[in-house]
Amino acid sequence: MTDSPKPVTLITGATGGIGAALARELAGTHDLILQARDGARLSTLCAEVGGTPLPLDLTRPDTFEAALSGLGRVTNVVQNAGVADLGAVAEQPPEVWTHTLAVNVVAPAALTRLLLPRVRAERGTVVFVNSGAGLRANPGWASYAASKFALRALADALREEEVPHGVRVTSVYPGRTATPMQEKVRSQEGGAYDPEVYVSPETVAATVRFVLEAPRDATLPDVSVRPGPR
Repeated sequence: MTDSPKPVTLITGATGGIGAALARELAGTHDLILQARDGARLSTLCAEVGGTPLPLDLTRPDTFEAALSGLGRVTNVVQNAGVADLGAVAEQPPEVWTHTLAVNVVAPAALTRLLLPRVRAERGTVVFVNSGAGLRANPGWASYAASKFALRALADALREEEVPHGVRVTSVYPGRTATPMQEKVRSQEGGAYDPEVYVSPETVAATVRFVLEAPRDATLPDVSVRPGPR
């Protein structure tokens, strides 16, 4: 009797706070394909966790098909990459909106489309790492929240479309998480960054792992992760 092959999990934004934590969480039990744009950081992480690097610029969907052509099996896709630039609607130029929507919505849609045949063959799972901003838009967050609302719509539509193919689709909505992105956000808000009051990236990673490894008779459409009592 032969052992079942490990699931193959592709993570975008793998060198960020949540992405790197997830790579470490899954290392050893999943074969990993790790996407990032920074080649040096990506190489270091891949060496640490035994992953396959996928250097890719998410603002260039025209390059995706060629970059993915050499991949074999893909069981799960975790769409984790994202950008955030805060600003009032009255102040943000179209370039910010275009870049935010390109990375946070267009890239996940394009990558998912290209990877779906592989995920269907594995009856795998697609996870979209969303945000609390994908559930409620606050002042100064319009462009980012709009992208995350759109990402939620993408996930909701995909979930229903993929039922006949046995693919599960989950949106995970982390609250404020102790990552470099959150540090940047707090700077833009003019506030202090205190990682102790936020969810740890390791906690979000453990939640995503739970979603990926949940029994096949369950689908977790939406999972929110918020800071617990201190």
